[in-house]
Amino acid sequence: MSETPAAGAPVPAQPSYDPAAPAPLGVERARTGNPEVDGQLERLADVDHLAADGHAKVYEDVHQGLRGALSALDARPRPSSPYEHRS
Repeated sequence: MSETPAAGAPVPAQPSYDPAAPAPLGVERARTGNPEVDGQLERLADVDHLAADGHAKVYEDVHQGLRGALSALDARPRPSSPYEHRS
């Protein structure tokens, strides 16, 4: 048996796809105490207002910023410990 509508029969309307608008996920972001890291983490809130195809750019930028912040921490001189200078 054929699934094609009979000649002259009304053609059923195609279901329309209407994606929901971007909405915040409501994920809490804990403060770290490091202003540079906290600023990068706050940028994650930008994705709450973007369609899913725009998320990757923000995630990549935040990832790069966090890597930079970590590299800067590694480059700082460490304070010497009183135990390092024992004779």
